[in-house]
Amino acid sequence: MTSPLEGIRVLDISTLFAGPLAATFLGDFGADVLKVEHPAKPDAARGHGPAKGGINLWWKTLGRNKRTVTLDLGSAEGAELLLKLVADADVLIENFRPGTLERWGLGPDALHRANPRLVIARVTAFGQFGPYSARPGFGSLAEAMSGFAALTGQPDGPPTLPPFGLADGIAALATSYAILVALRAADRDGAGQVIDLAIIEPILMLLGGQITAYDQLGVVQPRTGNRSVNNSPRNVYRTADGDWLAVSTSSQSIAERVLTLVGRPDYLDEPWFASGHTRAQHADELDEAVSAWIGARSTGEVIAEFERVQAAVAPVYDVRGVLSDPQYRAIGTVLTVEDEELGPMRLQNVLFRLSETPGEVRWTGRRHGQDTEAVLAEIGVTPEQLQALRDRGVV
Repeated sequence: MTSPLEGIRVLDISTLFAGPLAATFLGDFGADVLKVEHPAKPDAARGHGPAKGGINLWWKTLGRNKRTVTLDLGSAEGAELLLKLVADADVLIENFRPGTLERWGLGPDALHRANPRLVIARVTAFGQFGPYSARPGFGSLAEAMSGFAALTGQPDGPPTLPPFGLADGIAALATSYAILVALRAADRDGAGQVIDLAIIEPILMLLGGQITAYDQLGVVQPRTGNRSVNNSPRNVYRTADGDWLAVSTSSQSIAERVLTLVGRPDYLDEPWFASGHTRAQHADELDEAVSAWIGARSTGEVIAEFERVQAAVAPVYDVRGVLSDPQYRAIGTVLTVEDEELGPMRLQNVLFRLSETPGEVRWTGRRHGQDTEAVLAEIGVTPEQLQALRDRGVV
């Protein structure tokens, strides 16, 4: 079968997470992704997280399905070589501070002269203009500025940042979506365009209707720990075995089943029980009932009883639980791939399943500059020229 993005070439000249992960998502469905890195300064993502024998493990996922090329884009020769690659590309993803590509002679005008159909995705913390656009920034700042951190944590504790790149991951999903939209427009109109994606924005979109609630009602959503302002019971509860289980009652029927199960059907007759928002105002009472019932039973019994009445429950896992869970195994969420350096390794599979043109992990993250010779040969660089470029530090 032909992969859905086969024939699409993506130049990933971005670093760290949001831009590179967007390119990974495209590569998973067949795009030819060229990961371009500085010859002396590899992508800093290669140094994040654990390593085995000096080989970074996160890179094996982040760099999968990408061919790796080295180019000093800040040099005139490196910029010229990139423009030659651009001529046969469909997408370029970058995340330098605004003005950097322009300073190198690689701004959108130059890129579109080389290829009018090119989709240029510019992924930065704050966007291409505005008072903060020149500031350095990472996903953690987006998690802070969006309101996410203010909502996260216990009511009497500090705002809490996630211990992983949440805003970057959300921005990566938004970027890949934006790229596909722009590619569709390029097919229709015959012209590329520039995508300006600020990492501070996509995470804000996922935080619900807070802006409208404040605008219309003056309401500021408080920090509520594991509780929700939209429904209750919604929390994590400890079983007699010491395990934690998550319970959610986002629909009215599920809330009714849970309270009936835990022996408090009388709550169903209360006027405030009729909606999630008003139930949330009585979270203390509802949590007490659910917590007492779950706390008196084993994990297996609780899950079995919730399943029997068709109520929503799930265990709180760390990575060990994910790897052993039968549902994850059934749908193939974790994939075993042969890595050329480390042998068989498990990593996350592609994001979703397509019935006719599924995605695929063809290879894991490759070594720095591993494909430079092959890729530059495609634009006419001979072995002798390549060696001269290496001697000058261009590649």
